[in-house]
Amino acid sequence: MYQKIASFVTSSIAAIGALAALALLPSWSLVLACAVLVGWFSLTRVGRQAWSVAQMGMATLPQRPGAASVVVVGIAGVVGVLVALLSLAQGLESTLRQAGTDDTAIVLRAGSQTEISSSLDRDTATIAGEEPEVLRDARGQPMASPELITVASLPKSSDGRPANVAIRGVEQAAWGVHPDVRILAGRRFTPGLRELIVGKAAAREFKGLTLGSSVVLGGQPWTIVGEFDSGNAHDSELWADVDVVASVYRHGSNVSSLTVRLSNAAHFQAFKAALAGDPRLKVDVSTTRTYYEKQSEALGRMIRILGTTVAIIMAVGAVFGALNTMYTAIAIRTREIATLRAMGFRSAPVVVSVLTETILLALAGGALGAALAWALFGHYTASTLGSNFSQVVFEFRVTPALLAAGLKWAVAIGLIGGLLPALLAARMPVTSGLKAL
Repeated sequence: MYQKIASFVTSSIAAIGALAALALLPSWSLVLACAVLVGWFSLTRVGRQAWSVAQMGMATLPQRPGAASVVVVGIAGVVGVLVALLSLAQGLESTLRQAGTDDTAIVLRAGSQTEISSSLDRDTATIAGEEPEVLRDARGQPMASPELITVASLPKSSDGRPANVAIRGVEQAAWGVHPDVRILAGRRFTPGLRELIVGKAAAREFKGLTLGSSVVLGGQPWTIVGEFDSGNAHDSELWADVDVVASVYRHGSNVSSLTVRLSNAAHFQAFKAALAGDPRLKVDVSTTRTYYEKQSEALGRMIRILGTTVAIIMAVGAVFGALNTMYTAIAIRTREIATLRAMGFRSAPVVVSVLTETILLALAGGALGAALAWALFGHYTASTLGSNFSQVVFEFRVTPALLAAGLKWAVAIGLIGGLLPALLAARMPVTSGLKAL
């Protein structure tokens, strides 16, 4: 009895160790491990024995298609769900992070975490924008953009239900501070008029935002005069003249934030220190890259935790499926394994052969799950509430790194599911197996 307990504990520790190693090691280590295994199969006597036994085991797969498909489908489900949820988090984080750079800085009211909760008076914005670290344009004007963020409600194109959309009021300086914003159709808004340009993602997400149409926001009619693309979170916004937005939504002369382009990314600390040392200013400042990373961090972490938790729950079921499949395989091959042992085959080839069969089934399931995730979510677009309580539209990002991570999970499940059956096969008494003849 103690021997069985010790065996179970040893096997569990080995399985957990294998899982931890696969989780921590880089993806290329999986390819290296496969190459080493293939070399061992080809160049050593024990390896050739193990491969011969594994081939005999795989030859019995047509006799148990149901049990084998349980492993493949179960692991495909685990990998597919994991990759899909992680690609959701990565897509959202990438969309938000691309809105920020190291050579631009955003100034908020002290203690504010987001633009929607911040309010700066014009004097503060002017003083901050005049700092020597701020880049000047060809006319010698500081490249500083005071911006006002507010939220409106519009019906979504998908189901007609109302959802929040961000309206960003900007001045002409914004075009230099945000050079990634380019007009796709139409023209820029005219200062002083109720005109909007819409991000391409917002144009898809909401009804009535087509070029030339009119939309009622804040109780006033606005004309859509252009559509823009920024390649980041700004694509989910509507842009208009800051003074018009402030007038319609009764924000007075205050703005939400000030975004400045620095003469050099290395000057950020000096810019931050200058604002912190000015007794007239009560502000917080960070690079736009840091700001947008913070906005995506909490939601991205929550999605990752959710995805990993769901995958672990599903993986437990897949492990039991693998255990059942391999125990069935061993039961079918009892006489064969006993005969091999009687002929002088060692335990190692038997263990490796069973693990090899399980891992190959697991890799087939992992590849199927990864392929399905890529096919279904490779260019899938979704939206969620962002830090400004408005919809952020983003694409799932099914990257090679995520697909490799899914395959690592598949291998880990195969190792755990095949280890105990492999040890059982290796320790099977020869006399017990031969009795089945």
